[in-house]
Amino acid sequence: MKISLIVIGKTDEEYLKTGIAQYEQRLFHYIAFTIRVIPSLKNTKNYTSSQQKEKEAELILQATEGCDQVFLLDERGKEYRSMEFAGLLQQHMNSGIKHLAFVIGGPFGFAESVYKKATGKLSLSRMTFSHQMIRLLFVEQLYRAFTILKNEPYHNE
Repeated sequence: MKISLIVIGKTDEEYLKTGIAQYEQRLFHYIAFTIRVIPSLKNTKNYTSSQQKEKEAELILQATEGCDQVFLLDERGKEYRSMEFAGLLQQHMNSGIKHLAFVIGGPFGFAESVYKKATGKLSLSRMTFSHQMIRLLFVEQLYRAFTILKNEPYHNE
């Protein structure tokens, strides 16, 4: 199985880039993992929030073509404990799907067309984090899930 994290806009902060790269490298021992960056929209001041969500939706839908399952990281999504998230990943791996994608949307969230395509919604916390910070939190939790599945000690640290 392949897992993709699809994000809008590049990661700006060096400390986040470093952390993301560290977990991305660790994940290669477990699974084919990629981060796909959709370039930020230009001239967004000319768009309403709805227009921006629709334009981003077109790009997200293109980026998720060929994905068997798509989960949106969304504040209204289901919260999982780390062990439960590991179980969700195991369930998808056992089902034989080839490509699982997780998507972090833009600043205004997702358009309805993206919600319709999604398999599910996932929330990492009830608290609000920057979209760039969520990237690091997600890749760490993905790594943690694989160490749980392999019964490795990282989860107990």
